[in-house]
Amino acid sequence: MGEFQLESIHSFVICNERFGNSDLVRHFMILVLKPNTSEESPEYKQLCAYLTNLPSIATRVHTEVGAEQTLTELYLIGNTKALLVEDMLGLPCVDRVVRISEEYRVLGRHQNDDRPAFFDYNGVRFGQDTLNIFAGLCAVDTIENVEIMMKALQAHNLVCTRMGAYKPRTSPYAFQGHGKACLPYVFDLAGKYDIKVIAMEITHESHIEQIREALFHTGSPTGVMLQIGTRNIQNFELMKMAGRQQDFPVLVKRGSGITLDESLNAAEYLASEGNRKVVFGLRGMRTNLGDPHRNLVDFAHVPVVKRLTRMPVCIDPSHAVGTRVDSADGLSDIMHVTAQGIIAGANMVLADFHPTPSKALVDGPQSMLIRELPHFLEDIHIARQAYEKRVALAAQYQVAQ
Repeated sequence: MGEFQLESIHSFVICNERFGNSDLVRHFMILVLKPNTSEESPEYKQLCAYLTNLPSIATRVHTEVGAEQTLTELYLIGNTKALLVEDMLGLPCVDRVVRISEEYRVLGRHQNDDRPAFFDYNGVRFGQDTLNIFAGLCAVDTIENVEIMMKALQAHNLVCTRMGAYKPRTSPYAFQGHGKACLPYVFDLAGKYDIKVIAMEITHESHIEQIREALFHTGSPTGVMLQIGTRNIQNFELMKMAGRQQDFPVLVKRGSGITLDESLNAAEYLASEGNRKVVFGLRGMRTNLGDPHRNLVDFAHVPVVKRLTRMPVCIDPSHAVGTRVDSADGLSDIMHVTAQGIIAGANMVLADFHPTPSKALVDGPQSMLIRELPHFLEDIHIARQAYEKRVALAAQYQVAQ
């Protein structure tokens, strides 16, 4: 690409923190190129030459390679206020132009921004209009329990699960997970039972490489969605490392003691480093105001995150409630808050199950029984239908007005 200037969007974030709301910082533009544009084409080189000569503008290239087409976006960073959208649309290869002057520059939802609010991974679509259920073990304990769980998932046509290999714990003496030792049999069993995506928390950059190596040595029978938990959402070096790799999508959980804005900006670290396959997770806020639940349930923020960003939104009812108890109506608190999140438009559910919760090494009190899985799924189906009816009703009234 010759002298075409490439700079990290992260440097732009630092500039934002240093200089506040100056014109240089607030203005940002994205050029969406025509599908399958080749960087070797004369048109692309002509575009690059033009952008190189723009004063005070740095450019970052982001490419998404899909099954059917490759999409390229050019991020123009700097004082883009003087650049006219009409002029930029006339440049070679440019299909669309998005002008950004808001927070969450890469993951955000902006005016006249029709970039997709979904991504595909290992045959599964994750978007703001889909719903995926990740039921599984909060922490892998035995190979027998892993197989029992995955067999139950296959019986109910589920292709996603959660399996914790690395577990950050409050106490240094608590079970920390089996780590890389359990990865081979977890991946082998996932392949045996047609599980396509496993949500797996990481706490250190070395875990990414361990997961990659274990997948390679087992023949890549499944896929992994990296999970960054509430304790690590402001571990920015870990966030940047997870963002620099694009092999795995990332589920990032909201920080339990920070604002929603701070958590969304933390997620932006991933995208600023190149990985836009990000799911945002709500798991409750840490405050005694939520008692007797483990956390104050924050699932009312599902539509807020979908309005502010293009990320699919995950809810984690198990960690929000923290206990497997039934209400007076016979429904468990976990099912109640799950339904609340689904009716609000959640796109993913992360739920703890275990064959014998009393023997679970992590979070046994909040883990549902395997036999409760069909009830849980049927209840989710009812809530999803209610959400879809509400959306249709809203569309009906908008047309009428």
